[in-house]
Amino acid sequence: AEEQRFLVGLLTGEVRQGALDAVAVEGLARATGAPAPDVRRAVMLAGSLQTVAEALLADGPEALAAFRLTVGRPVQPMLAHSASSVAEAVEKLGACAVEEKLDGIRVQVHRDGDTVRVHTRTLDDITDRLPEVTAAARELRGERFILDGEVISFDGDGRPRSFQETAGRVGSRTDVTAAAREVPVSPVFFDALSVDGRDLLDLPFTGRHEELARLVPEPMRVRRTLVSGPGDTARAEAFLAETLARGHEGVVAKALDAPYSAGWRGASWLKVKPVHTLDLVVLAAEWGHGRRTGRLSNLHLGARTADGGFAMLGKTFKGMTDAMLAWQTERLRELAVEESSQVVTVRPELVVEIAYDGLQRSTRYPAGVTLRFARVVRYREDKRPEEADTVEALLAAHPGVLP
Repeated sequence: AEEQRFLVGLLTGEVRQGALDAVAVEGLARATGAPAPDVRRAVMLAGSLQTVAEALLADGPEALAAFRLTVGRPVQPMLAHSASSVAEAVEKLGACAVEEKLDGIRVQVHRDGDTVRVHTRTLDDITDRLPEVTAAARELRGERFILDGEVISFDGDGRPRSFQETAGRVGSRTDVTAAAREVPVSPVFFDALSVDGRDLLDLPFTGRHEELARLVPEPMRVRRTLVSGPGDTARAEAFLAETLARGHEGVVAKALDAPYSAGWRGASWLKVKPVHTLDLVVLAAEWGHGRRTGRLSNLHLGARTADGGFAMLGKTFKGMTDAMLAWQTERLRELAVEESSQVVTVRPELVVEIAYDGLQRSTRYPAGVTLRFARVVRYREDKRPEEADTVEALLAAHPGVLP
């Protein structure tokens, strides 16, 4: 009965389940008797687990043959794992290409003659919002292709604008012409999935890049350097430093012999970004859900202000072990000044070290900014609240975020 209630709730949208697509694919393969690698590839090419499941359950394993790479039908992008340093990435991959990691919006561009479609990493069609990308795709040499890349906006000095500006432009649905004048974007490509009707997914990265270079002029491709292996790490380190100096967020090391594993976070692409950390004060915490029920989970994070108070910069529930959740629940309740069924407000006494990927503007928080991808590193009981980082220092470390 308990399983029946769960399944009914899941199918009707009353509950969410935490199974990864990879687990669901394995289950679908077992349920239909289809080889799991074939199911994974079909999901990759269809861009939809549901579409493949419907076909498999209706027609059996033979239905998988219908799923092919098709210009005009987006596929899920290949993703990268993280490495702590360039040296670690090169040690794992050996000979590799080290490419700029742009802080833009991932796009997949399809062209079939004069028809161009632009899709996001979640496969949304945003063609109408990006006339510059359509125009650029029509200028390329090929008539039929699928390219993977990013769109990014540059300022008058050729440096990348903030992620928020680019995201705001891509997300704008009204008066696209005016938006394009105010925040023009440029496509920058780093992979080719199909060229002139040829499926390139199974080619090694070197082969795909040759096709990309034949099709796309150098200014429209990401900068890169080739590294021969662990003995050539200095070259990769220098390239990372140059990339950061140009205002980009890091690099991606890519194995030269790896195929394009669409829809998967494979071990052949490793991203390296400098990690920013802050010492912030916990202002409040929200009660958790699911397996965190009964634990204080989502932390409200504050930095010191010039008047001696604290300004909230955002929230995070990431990076916490079960032991940390138990400890912080007990500790924060000791500091509580107000409790409700959702939030516990505390005295601003507990300092926590937070890692984050960047800063962006936000009208939600008093300092006008919020942290991107914040996660807990550790608690700093050795520090007093007056030793926490300030809003002023944070803004100085990220010039250009606020106008």
